[in-house]
Amino acid sequence: MRFWLRHEEMALEEMVQRLNAVSKRTDEIMHHDISPLCAADIRDQLQKRFAYLSGGRGQDGSPVITFPDYPAFGDVPDQDFQNVMTYLTSIPSLQDAGIGFILVIDRRQDRWTSVKASILRIAASFPANLQLVLVLRPAGFFQRTLSELAFRFNRDDFKMKVPIIMLSSVPELHGYIDKSQLTEDLGGTLAYCHSRWLCHRTAIESFALLVKQTAQMLQAFGTELAETELPNDVQSTSSVLLAHTEKKDRAKEDMRLALVEGRRVLESIREPLAQSPNQDQLDSQSTVQRLLAQLNETEVAFDEFWAKHQQKLEQCLQLRHFEQDFREVKAALDVLAQKVTTFTDVGNSSAHAQRLLKDLAGFEEKSSAAVQRARALSQEGEQLIGHKHYAVDSIRPKCHELRHLCDQFEADLERRRGLLGKSLELHGLLEASMKWCDEGIYLLASQPVDKCQSQDGAEAALQELERFLETGAESKIQELSKIFQDYEPILTKDLLEHVQRVFQKQESVEEMFHRRQASLKKLAAKQTRPVQPVAPRPEALTKSPCPSPGIRRGSENHSSESSALRRGPYRRAKSEVSEGRQGRGSSTGDEESLAVLRRHVMKELLDTERVYVEELLCVLEGYAAEMDNPLMTHLISTGLQNKKDILFGNMEEIYHFHNRIFLRELENYTDCPELVGRCFLERMEEFQIYEQYCQNKPRSESLWRQCSDCPFFQECQKKLDHKLSLDSYLLKPVQRITKYQLLLKEMLKYSKSCEGAEDLQEALSSILGILKAVNDSMHLIAITGYEGNLSDLGRLLMQGSFSVWTDHKRGHAKVKDLARFKPMQRHLFLHEKAVLFCKRREENGEGYEKAPSYSYKQSLNMTAVGITENVKGDAKKFEIWYNAREEVYIIQAPTPEIKAAWVSEIRKVLTSQLQACRETSQRRALEQPQSLPLPAPASASPLKGSTRNIKKLEERKMDPLSLEGYGGTTPLPRAPEKGKGWSKTSHPSETPEDNDGWSSTEEPVNSSDAEEEGRVGPGKLVPGRYTVARLDEKVVPDALALRSGDEVELVQEGDEGLWCVRNLSSGAEGWVPAHSLSALLCQGGPMGCLSSPESSAGSAALSPSSSCSESCAAAVADLRG
Repeated sequence: MRFWLRHEEMALEEMVQRLNAVSKRTDEIMHHDISPLCAADIRDQLQKRFAYLSGGRGQDGSPVITFPDYPAFGDVPDQDFQNVMTYLTSIPSLQDAGIGFILVIDRRQDRWTSVKASILRIAASFPANLQLVLVLRPAGFFQRTLSELAFRFNRDDFKMKVPIIMLSSVPELHGYIDKSQLTEDLGGTLAYCHSRWLCHRTAIESFALLVKQTAQMLQAFGTELAETELPNDVQSTSSVLLAHTEKKDRAKEDMRLALVEGRRVLESIREPLAQSPNQDQLDSQSTVQRLLAQLNETEVAFDEFWAKHQQKLEQCLQLRHFEQDFREVKAALDVLAQKVTTFTDVGNSSAHAQRLLKDLAGFEEKSSAAVQRARALSQEGEQLIGHKHYAVDSIRPKCHELRHLCDQFEADLERRRGLLGKSLELHGLLEASMKWCDEGIYLLASQPVDKCQSQDGAEAALQELERFLETGAESKIQELSKIFQDYEPILTKDLLEHVQRVFQKQESVEEMFHRRQASLKKLAAKQTRPVQPVAPRPEALTKSPCPSPGIRRGSENHSSESSALRRGPYRRAKSEVSEGRQGRGSSTGDEESLAVLRRHVMKELLDTERVYVEELLCVLEGYAAEMDNPLMTHLISTGLQNKKDILFGNMEEIYHFHNRIFLRELENYTDCPELVGRCFLERMEEFQIYEQYCQNKPRSESLWRQCSDCPFFQECQKKLDHKLSLDSYLLKPVQRITKYQLLLKEMLKYSKSCEGAEDLQEALSSILGILKAVNDSMHLIAITGYEGNLSDLGRLLMQGSFSVWTDHKRGHAKVKDLARFKPMQRHLFLHEKAVLFCKRREENGEGYEKAPSYSYKQSLNMTAVGITENVKGDAKKFEIWYNAREEVYIIQAPTPEIKAAWVSEIRKVLTSQLQACRETSQRRALEQPQSLPLPAPASASPLKGSTRNIKKLEERKMDPLSLEGYGGTTPLPRAPEKGKGWSKTSHPSETPEDNDGWSSTEEPVNSSDAEEEGRVGPGKLVPGRYTVARLDEKVVPDALALRSGDEVELVQEGDEGLWCVRNLSSGAEGWVPAHSLSALLCQGGPMGCLSSPESSAGSAALSPSSSCSESCAAAVADLRG
């Protein structure tokens, strides 16, 4: 920078010196250094013509000044005379003026006195050297004679150092000056026009003044430019450059006009010079030419300075652009670097790690533009340095900083990618170990008891265990310390605990295997007496140790990784048994026919998928891409501009998913179409993109209706040769997602006996779930007035319109609730964590725009919600109550079926809360080493049917090959607690439709409709097992022989309100009136009410509206007991 300023100062100094020289030479040319007078200043005196410079020369080149006959010569003021003499003597060159002037005084028509006065005046005032004075004396005889005599006697009075020659006639004058150097009035031939001479002199002097002023103006302008302070921003620098350029252009225009003026003056001098040239005219021509040369020199000097100044301004502008871009790029890189530092999550599963890697790749792709811009800016800076920019010291550090930031950002991304790769690798090891453990547990649980009682069976089972243990070398975690060492950078506290839990589970499984091996070795080595094996029930051979379907449905909100690990071996076992049974009952011909049908469905699935992908590509290339085509811009209407994302939604994302992933994976199932359900299940998460597309569809259709007549669409349709317009193709994704469920139904119809039937059923359910979620989300986005985040409420399970009455225990929140006889119309949204009450608004618009909107009114947290499934007098009503019935909402569904569906779904939500607590307790129990019990005979029971569950539990408890904590069996019933009345446990299949009073947080007293009446109504009794809490011998038949604490079973309800009751201890049966049972149960107050059936499969003893904490405590007690 300092070098440039020094360079510019030198350029300015050089220009100033050159322009000063021009001004000085201009003054020299015009003799302004000797006589500053100009013709314009004394124009009036010159016009009197009492003296003039005709341009004639003497024999030695002396300039001739002529004093013509001027009668009023004596009246000319001395100052005027002095100015004229000074001006005329300054015109000839210094060389000619140095020789001396010849004065020709014409006084032929005058008197001697006038001649004497003229000579005396000239002698006194002539400012230059004189060589000769020629006087044409008066022509009259008297005056001529007088002049001769007077001149002789008064010669000394003239005081001239040059001779004064008195001439009597013009011919005598010709003896001293050639006729060609004299004007016509002196008998010569020299052409002279005084007015033209005066014009030429005025023009020459004006041009000389213009040249001098131009030089001075450029000098001042250059100084101004050089002293201008350079701005610090792009806009100001651009303004300065523009202003200076405009001033330069004006200066150049002034110089151009000056040159034009000089050439015009030169031409005006040359024209008479061609006819009769004289020395003065030649001198004038030379003067103008020299002035033109000085003007050219001025222009050259200024151009050289401007080139340097302009270069400085342009480089300054480049620098300001570079600095501005540098600030923007650096800010962007700083933001990216800050975002990279926030990527600390390493994932809690392989799928999570893969998703994080995918997110990282997407982030890297989005940030690549900023990184590329930074590197391009660095290269631009290097180019500025290479072009010898004046601010090298400022540009080079910024280039280095940009390269460093880019390298650092890429290094951080690479390090982050490496950590996620390590995380993916570690989770793969952990999941492989978990899978090995689950398969091992299933192997231990699936070994048949009867076969292991023999020596051969024990040895076979032992070999099976050994073969399985050999497979653990690749799946197990070998050294925990090596895991800690290899994956130390990613081991967060949670992940470290997860690794330890997996390792502990692995050790527990290995210990169970070792114990089972020890038991089998004893059985194989020692067979002293025959053992009569007790054959297990047929269903025991096929029953998987995994939780029952009811339990799995109840816990479907748990981690997908755990379910994926458990699903494999259990499903495989089930499908093998299923295939065996189906194979025995079907013929080979039927199976071949079904296989043909399956291939036909698979072919239709693949063909339609390929057509679908091609149609999406056609729309994206033929319409969406053309909206960015500059050649088509003129066809796009104003309302359509910059709205491509609204019109097409995320169609491009859908296309890439189907083209790159789903279609290719579908093709892998061409030879085994019955397994295609797995393809859908593996990619079910990606199908969520359809929800976003459908949510955008109303906006897309609205935009299409507004712009459907746009010439752009017509032109694109013409190019594509489509018979249908764009809106038909925009509907394709909606049609496709609904098509999948039809194809899956067809495939499942022909694959019920195949291995992949369960996958197909699950895939179909998942697709239907997506369709339901899409439909629900269309309603969900129409909710207004909810201040929170709807996503925090969990997955939307159901939604629908109902009639609602309110009944609050603690008074009414509003006055109008006091007389709420007419129901409120409310639209309910059931989420996993809350239920929302909204008011439906009027529908407006057409098509997709004709969608309802919902005004949010209130919400209930599901952790404090209970339900009463039946309301007296209406099969379509049920109750939702809140906080121990402080708030009661009577809900009337449009149909009993809708009511049943809602009650079932709410029951699942409440049960899942209990199941979550129970699974937590089971996981804690699994972490403790499990011991293998010794064989023991199964206990027999005289009861059948209703006591089957107890028998299973007892057999499971005594089974020598059962695994406590892993068998998935239901715990034994707990002993009744004080004040709890009847405690009931039932099999899931026995759960009746009319179950009442479900909750996850409230006490059992809140579960009944009859709570406000102080008793349990007869209609509330349901079949199942119960424990007698209090005994009233007056209402119990003696045949039953009941005692307090006995377990009984309500078998069935008979006529006239009687119930068949069976004593499970003695096997005795009897009939008891329902009202007596109700009275018996309620004698102790509200705490003695009857508990309701089990909420869902897997809940051992769920009382009506039992709290989650109470049930969890019971589950823990069962496991530890």
